[in-house]
Amino acid sequence: MNKVKVLIEGYARENEDSWSASSTVTLVESNGKKIIVDPGCNRKRLLDELADNSLATKDIDYVFLTHSHADHALLAGIFEDAKIITSAEVYDNDNQTEHEDIIPGTDLEIIQTPGHSREDCALIVPAEEGTYVISGDAFWWMDDEEQIPNIEKEDEAHPAEVDMQSLIESRRKILEIADFIIPGHGRMFKIEK
Repeated sequence: MNKVKVLIEGYARENEDSWSASSTVTLVESNGKKIIVDPGCNRKRLLDELADNSLATKDIDYVFLTHSHADHALLAGIFEDAKIITSAEVYDNDNQTEHEDIIPGTDLEIIQTPGHSREDCALIVPAEEGTYVISGDAFWWMDDEEQIPNIEKEDEAHPAEVDMQSLIESRRKILEIADFIIPGHGRMFKIEK
């Protein structure tokens, strides 16, 4: 059965003249494959968390990116043996192939969740305790915000890219599927159905 572990709870906070933000980093184990979802941009913390879980960068088979923003994707290249999976393709070094909305060799489904950006996607992970959806920034919160899954909450992070109508539809889709949502920034939460 698939296993899910949040290695780093994503954070986002505005400083006096800058931002501190890095995505939630999740480890998924499926059918003997180890997948990192959104490795973020905090290198030291990621390497420490891998070591704390008896993992090295070479142990990871796939890196799944929910979207290409640097706070989610910057560290994808540190996994020297991993294939990189985006919303449409699998990258094996310089070889690009389209995927069929499944991480190869697993039962992990990729769904398109545009709105925060056009290429956003999420990962569905069936597990013994329920279905996880690793949502990327379809759902995310600032550190000081109350974490309530409001489908109409404005996404002001990248205003030139955000399509609120598409984002609302993506959030609805995720809420219909998920028992647990792992957001792009903030703590995992359970959906009460």
